[in-house]
Parts: sequence; structure tokens; C-alpha cells
Amino acid sequence: MKQLHGLNDFVIRFANVNGSGSASANNLFAKAVFRMGVPVSPKNIFPSNIQGLPTWYEVRVNAQGYVGRRGDVDMVVAVNGQTLRQDYDGLTPGGYFLFDSSKPLPEDFRRDDVTVIGVPMTLLCNEAFDNPKMRPLLKNIIYVGALAALLDMELQVLIDSLTKQFRKNPKLAEPNIQALQLGYDYAGEHFKDVCKLSVQRCNLVGDGIIMDGNTAVALGALYAGATVVGWYPITPSTSIIEAFGRYAEKFRIEQDTGRIKAAIVQAEDELAAIGIVIGASWNGARAFTATSGPGISLMSEFLGLAYFAEIPAVLVNVQRTGPSTGMPTRTQQSDLISCAYASHGDTKHPLLFPCDPKECFDMTADAFDLAERLQTPIMVMSDLDLGMNDHYSPPLHWDPDRVYDRGKVLNAAQLDGLTTTWGRYLDTDGDGICTRTYPGTHPDKGVYFTRGTSRNEYSAYTEDSGAYIRNMERLQLKWETAKTLLPGPRIKLHEPQARLGAVFYGSSTPAVYETIESLRARGIAVDTMRLRAFPFQPGALDFIHHHELVFVIEQNRDSQMRTLLINEGDLTPHKLIAITCYDGLPLASRSLTQAMEEALAERGVLLQQLAPGQGDAQ
Repeated sequence: MKQLHGLNDFVIRFANVNGSGSASANNLFAKAVFRMGVPVSPKNIFPSNIQGLPTWYEVRVNAQGYVGRRGDVDMVVAVNGQTLRQDYDGLTPGGYFLFDSSKPLPEDFRRDDVTVIGVPMTLLCNEAFDNPKMRPLLKNIIYVGALAALLDMELQVLIDSLTKQFRKNPKLAEPNIQALQLGYDYAGEHFKDVCKLSVQRCNLVGDGIIMDGNTAVALGALYAGATVVGWYPITPSTSIIEAFGRYAEKFRIEQDTGRIKAAIVQAEDELAAIGIVIGASWNGARAFTATSGPGISLMSEFLGLAYFAEIPAVLVNVQRTGPSTGMPTRTQQSDLISCAYASHGDTKHPLLFPCDPKECFDMTADAFDLAERLQTPIMVMSDLDLGMNDHYSPPLHWDPDRVYDRGKVLNAAQLDGLTTTWGRYLDTDGDGICTRTYPGTHPDKGVYFTRGTSRNEYSAYTEDSGAYIRNMERLQLKWETAKTLLPGPRIKLHEPQARLGAVFYGSSTPAVYETIESLRARGIAVDTMRLRAFPFQPGALDFIHHHELVFVIEQNRDSQMRTLLINEGDLTPHKLIAITCYDGLPLASRSLTQAMEEALAERGVLLQQLAPGQGDAQ
């Protein structure tokens, strides 16, 4: 039998039961690989119930730095009887099947192309530990120890990690380290040199970090000066607020009183949550909320108010599958249109698309500046994969000399110095953005009343058609100004420029770049454009105009980014090839390659025709 070989290059999947404590053990393994200097990307695929249903934890180890999902599995750690058959049958030919051999495999498990490795995890655990409550948790550590032996990992790295994890309770560290050693010794004695996958220490991560996007968002809000949070718990965004609270308790303490300099208000629902944010922002605070698709649906009317009344607000949308409740613990990029045009009437909202934890941090911080500069809601479009999974990322950085951009806000002296009548909705410099004041700035100057109904330039209610049109046209002018302030796309062009282009955004990025590189290795050039914001800058539309065919790659059924591009850019739909993934799993590079090939074949274009040396097809 031909076995799979891989030095710092393989995919391993842990098949567990939700609520069994396996997540911490699996995370221990992934971070140990990272501490050995190898790029790694874990994906936790878990159900929405508390316990009892299957869960998978997939770890991509790749020395080249490809950290998106690959789409197949080289090794399975199978400790869930419910999915034993599924996990066994889904293993790549030549792969390795590590299972708890306290019970034998069913007789019909007879694949000639799989190496079966049986470690009696339950028996080892029962013999070594008396505490029945600890045994299920320690069994997880036993298989991590077995993996360390099979993959030639440095056991000390795992021991150090456990010691650090339990530094506040050393008594818990001892049985965990013992369980780790049990698995390591058993696999080393019974399966020496059986597995041809291995992890070898190297220095390929540099100063990179591994963290989840939700934590990075919380830090970005903290550094941006957010002081008010209105929120309602919803998967998968809740950990943003939890992390913000933890960091506020540590870094936002008044020295004199010991009180936290932040207000975190759990509202009765999402409507109240966004209302809190808008009210606090109108009053001069930096405020934000975090939610997911169902929350966006409920917040839409208030978002329309903030757009029309021109009040800053920051909202982080950690997208999940829909419609309705959908699959609450699966990922998707399916809220683009609902966010871009949230609320009734002619509304448009700027969106930011981070692709890794660093951009989650940077874009969240920038969102507060943009919201106040543009006096409008800004939405950061994350998703469950980016938000809740750990990602290999460049380190976070904050410029200590950075000054917050509070936008066009008049103070009392500026109000006194005006020589003309001030109008809250009067554009004096042609960018569509008016000046505003904070409540209480001046005893008798400045207007604080704001409304969601039509008004003239001086905040007076009116149903005059001319005044309404002037207001709506000014808001459209502000939209054009937003294009100059939001982050532009990241474009990579070949030389000479390729006929094909690919447009993508957010958490799809790692899988797309790997796919493009694999096509390039076959002589097929595809230029790329990673969108980072909506509205689209002229350069983004130029990229599409300059290519014959352009893939638009996204994780939703209806190709929502393609729709936005056609709607906002007046583009020819035929040249935009929709490539969609909506199975709730993070995008996989191998399935993406296949989808791109099939899409071209449907149009009568073969990839071979696009390779060099194909005459007129070059």
C-alpha cells in the first residue's frame, strides 16, 4: 500500500462529540505545531446544541503558508462512534486512521488503502486515573500524546503548553501531562515509524501570530476608544463583546475610582441594542454593537434612521448561514446585500471586508474614524470562520501617535465664530458631509434635535420635494466621498496581464490565493483582486473592465457580491462568472479549483487553452 508522506504538510481531522472537552485538546495540538514554527490553520466545525452531536476539528499544517481549507483529509483521529463510518470512508487513500481500540473496529471496515492505528485510549485512561469525571477529558490528551509520537513532534512543546495552561492550578497540570505521556509512550512502542507524516521544527512563522478574529475585533474597538456597547447575545458574535469586556476590565480602569471606563449594556433585543449605539454616538461617544444575520434583519430600521439622520455607528456582523435561523454554527458570506442596502428606501451603507485577524483589528479601529468622518453607520463584515477560528496572521500594530478622526464637529468657539447661519444639514465644502455638534456644546447655539423625517438644510421639518431631493443628492455625494476614504482593493497582476481575473473578499482569501498559485503552476495566469470595502473605487471596476472573464468567488448561494458589482458598476453580467460555496464550511482550495474549471468548461473554455503556447488563446 502506498502511504501518504508529508513533512510539515498535511491535514488532520479530529472527530469528536460536542461537549466532551475535546476542543481544548485539539487546540493544544494546533498551537504546539505553531510553536514549532510551522504555519497552521485550525477549523472548528461544531453543532449548535450544547452537547452530544458530532463535532470536527480540522487542522491544516503547511510549510508554504497555505492556511485555507484544502478540502480533503490525510489523517483522522476518530473518537466518535456516531461518525466512525463516515470518518473512515472519507479518508484520503493512503491516509491514516487513528481510533480508540478499546473496542475493535466493525468487521466491515476493510480498506486496503488506509493505515489503521489503534490506541486503547479509554483503557489506558481507566487504568491510570481514578476520577471518573476527569477520564473523558484526559482521554483527549492521550490521543494528543499519541499524535506527538506518530508525527515525531517535540513532546516538550506540549508539556510546556500544558504547564502554562494550568499555571494557576498546577495540580491539574500533573494528570494532563501524565495522560500526554501515556499516549506518547504507547504509540511510540507499538507504531514506531508507521506514520509517514511528520512535524519538524523550522522558522516559517516569523513574527506571525495565531488568534481568532473576534478577539482582534474587540481589541480594535478598545484601541479605537469605544466606550459604549449595546448588544444582544447571538452566535457567532458574542465572544466579541465578552473579549471587549475582559480587556476593558484590564485596560480601561479609572485610577482614582477603580471603575471601568466603558458601559456594556445587554439590551432586551437587537433593536434596542442598535438604538443604544445610535443614541450614544449621537451624544458624542464612540459606540458599537456586534451581531449576525438575524440581528441585522431586526436592526435594519434603526440603520436607516442613522443613515438619514446622519449619525455615526459601528456594527460588526459576524455572518452565519441563513435564512432565518439557518445553521447558527456554520459560516457564510450571505449578508452583503442586506447590509449594503439595510432599511427601506434609498439607503446605502459602507462595508469593510477583513480577511485575517490583523485586518479585523485594523478595520474595526478604522470603522470608528470612518463612521464619524462620514456621519453614517459603518459595518465590518466578518464571518464565523474568521471570527471564531484561530488564524495565522501578521501581528497587530497600533501607532501610539495616532489621533482619532472625530469628523466635522464644531465646538463652542467655532459656533461663536460663525458669520453665517449654521445649518446642520448644509454642505459648505462640496463633499456631501455637513458639520455637526455634540449636545451641550453651547448654551444657545447648535442644533441637537434630529429626526428620521424629511428636513431642510437647517433641520426644519419639511415635505417640500425640492428640499428632499437636495438632501438625497447630497447623501449620494457623500457616498462618492466615501470611495476616497475607504480602503482600496488589493490587486495582483501578471506580466503580461492575464485574460482571466478573480474577485474575492474576506475569509475566502487563503483558499483563493492557493488555488491561483496551483493554476499558475500549470501555466494558467489569473489576475486577482481582493475587495476590502464597499462602495467600490474606480480601480476595482477598471480591473473587471480590463479582463475578458472574471470569476467572482464568494460563500453564498445567490452570488451577492456579483450582484453588487453589477448594480453599482453597471457591469456586463456575462463576463462575471459566479463561483459560489454555501455548504456552511470554510472555502476549500481543491473544490474551488474544480468549480473554476467546470465554470469555464460550461462556457466552452478549457484551461489548457489559457496556458502559454496555445497560439491565439494566449
